[in-house]
Amino acid sequence: MFRINHLLKLRNVSLKLIQKSPVERASCFAVQRVDFHRVVRFYSRDKDDPSKKVPKIDEKTCDEKKLKKERKVVLRDCKPVDIHPCHPPKPGAQSRLPHINEDECPPKPTLEEECPQAKIEPPPVCPHDRGSWWDNYKNAIIAGLLLAAATLGALLLAGQGDKVEEVVEKKKEVEKKKKSKRVPIKDPPTSADIPNKVPYLLIGGGTASFAAFRAIKSADPKAKVLVITNESFHPYMRPPLSKEMWYNEDAEAVKKLIFKQWNGSERNLFYEPDDFYIKCTQLIQNPNGGVAVARGYTVTHLDVYNRIAYLDDGYAIEYDKCLLATGANPKMLNVFDAACSSDPNVDERVMLFRNIFDFEDVFEAFEASKSVAIIGGGFLGSELACALARKGKKKNRDVYQIFRESGNMGKILPEYLSNWTTEKVKAEGVHVLKNTEVIGVKFEDGRLLLVLSDGKMISVDHAIVAVGVEPNTDVAEKSGLEVDPELGGFLVNTELMARSHLYIAGDCACFYDTKLGRRRVEHHDHAVVTGRLAGENMTGGRNPYLHQSMFWSDLGPDVGYEAIGVVDASLPTVGVFAKGSDKDTPKAVVTETGEGIRSKTEAQQSENKNKSQEKEGDEEKKEESSQDYGKGVVFYLRDDVVVGIVLWNVFNRMATARQVLKDERKYDDLNEVAKLFNIHED
Repeated sequence: MFRINHLLKLRNVSLKLIQKSPVERASCFAVQRVDFHRVVRFYSRDKDDPSKKVPKIDEKTCDEKKLKKERKVVLRDCKPVDIHPCHPPKPGAQSRLPHINEDECPPKPTLEEECPQAKIEPPPVCPHDRGSWWDNYKNAIIAGLLLAAATLGALLLAGQGDKVEEVVEKKKEVEKKKKSKRVPIKDPPTSADIPNKVPYLLIGGGTASFAAFRAIKSADPKAKVLVITNESFHPYMRPPLSKEMWYNEDAEAVKKLIFKQWNGSERNLFYEPDDFYIKCTQLIQNPNGGVAVARGYTVTHLDVYNRIAYLDDGYAIEYDKCLLATGANPKMLNVFDAACSSDPNVDERVMLFRNIFDFEDVFEAFEASKSVAIIGGGFLGSELACALARKGKKKNRDVYQIFRESGNMGKILPEYLSNWTTEKVKAEGVHVLKNTEVIGVKFEDGRLLLVLSDGKMISVDHAIVAVGVEPNTDVAEKSGLEVDPELGGFLVNTELMARSHLYIAGDCACFYDTKLGRRRVEHHDHAVVTGRLAGENMTGGRNPYLHQSMFWSDLGPDVGYEAIGVVDASLPTVGVFAKGSDKDTPKAVVTETGEGIRSKTEAQQSENKNKSQEKEGDEEKKEESSQDYGKGVVFYLRDDVVVGIVLWNVFNRMATARQVLKDERKYDDLNEVAKLFNIHED
């Protein structure tokens, strides 16, 4: 039998050679003389019978076969060796290929003679060898880095180091800002330390919750109240963040969140000191009860039928009575939202303003800026514009205020009073850009470029968006709670109930006003009153919400107003004004009462009777025609009935305003009604 194993090895080697490129095959065969000749093979079949006689054949034929058999093919065994993929062995080296005995074969032309291009072309470059293109590439990179380092050193020596250092510092500052994205601090660290069952659960840590747990503790001194807030702080006052906090010259006091009221007295932003609250782990075991605040946690939804609240990590808390006081979230304009999403540099320089973190970010940014733009002409935007402009006067900082209305607080005040207010804001040093809006935001040369609808462009370091808020009703859909489609907020009745055991208070409540219809209010006094009423009803009360809450705004220590009811610039108004004095300012009223929270001042004066001082009607008209709106009263009418009142630099008269709204009368002469507010006092 023919040696099949050696032929198979030869075939495998041949296949490897065939798979190579023509040049490689030529290089391999150039030094190997391999001669092939035809071999005659004889095979027998398995079905042949060896006992069967073979028929006689001619002797000549046998002799030929004998000669053929005598000619043997000898194959030499070889040990398989890996062949270098790129370089053939050197001439004279021992062959690595199995071959046929050359002595028994006639000479044949070599493959080198048949492939002359193998003599011309150099062997291909092998990527596996040293000195290959990859090593050259790495060497080129190293050389480039060395060259760049040398160039940088030359620039530094040549006096260009300051510019390079400035770029490096800016990069470090950007990285620092990116890392300073703060997240709420969780206290307690894990939700397992929060009680899983409480009598009173308050969701939200703002003014409404504060007023609610005070009312609960007043009705039930041993009540155990758990407050859950997504902020890092205990309940605090929001109004000073856009007003008095900016007028404190003591930087250390500002860091401690201490502000000066208009009369100069200092006050802490927090309603209660930290030691007023107890730890969450001690709430249930404390025989005298108390108030515990779980900070940095968010309630995702409620099971209103089984009275269970679920945290963002899935932790469940059972309750007997619950208050939803989730407040509101600041709005972001679409043009800024799109720009922030597409460019992180824009995102770092556009800010919202709502909580302590926002105040600290804006305060720090303003200290490091040369110019800022405030988007919005309402309460918050106008208060911030005046506060920042006055604070930045000494350092020549530019403050821009941009809004689409024709004047400051144009949605609230009548046009003539809105325009007069705008002049007051300008006098504070604010660059007011009215009747326009931002239609484009870019980042150029390290600053924000704001493109306005009137074709102008302004360049600022930071932009603060203050265009209102929207109620936080994130838990509504999953909890099966109703939300008003027009006004927003959770729908509640006059007792502020959404369910028999679930109450809503503050900015997120859409309540039914028996005098003015369904409403939603976003002011401090409303949060105080609705929170207190909800707390009373949670402890067994059945009191309806009939209170007309007020709100106030101060454009610095010299101009301020208080309002109640429906105040809408689209309604017909009647204004009665008189000349103001130094006593008719926010600073004067705080100095007199010692209280900067105006809702408390009005509450203290609610039982006082106001005496009217008669003045001639001609004198009133003269004061109004003089366009000196130092102080006065603006009545808002609906079907000739007073539904809203603005007291312009008139303070401690809110009880009178509530009585006028309560009467629901049609007055023939509102000048006579204005006398009730004593605006003509000397």
